[in-house]
Amino acid sequence: MTIKYFGLFVAAMTTATPLFAQTPPPPPPAEAKTSAMPYVMAAGMSDLYEINSSQIALQKSKTPAIRSFATMLIKHHTMTTAATMKAAKKAGLTPPAPALDAGATASITELQSASAADFDRLYIGQQIPAHQAALDLHQSYSTGGDQAPLRMTAKTAVPIVKQHIAAALKLQAGKGMGGM
Repeated sequence: MTIKYFGLFVAAMTTATPLFAQTPPPPPPAEAKTSAMPYVMAAGMSDLYEINSSQIALQKSKTPAIRSFATMLIKHHTMTTAATMKAAKKAGLTPPAPALDAGATASITELQSASAADFDRLYIGQQIPAHQAALDLHQSYSTGGDQAPLRMTAKTAVPIVKQHIAAALKLQAGKGMGGM
């Protein structure tokens, strides 16, 4: 490889590498799909990640569709957290406030340090797997969870999360959100 081409190769690699770097939050533990307290903790962490990542999007993104999506996520995930906590109390649980684990914290850190040019792609790139994991969690708990009030809350969350996935996929495809 000549020096000229080597220089182009290095430039391409250092420019292209951030396009592939992305840290989606980790999926919830298996027991969260059937057991009340792990479900509440996983659902709360998922919501908290969505809220925090979307607050960063409102600070960093200049794209109206991304900002609209982030606003929707903050509103919806604040509501689902409140509903889950209310259902947990109805089920006799006293869960702690939602908290992020190390994986979700790494995802947030990656968004905070993303360049303006990479932010939107990275944000949406994290949202899709995060919401797919949340959908699996809520669907699983809604059919096999051990507490009826939480099963109902999980069932209510399913269409909300599906709406978020559809919107994120449209954004990723460059189609905007339309009426979402």
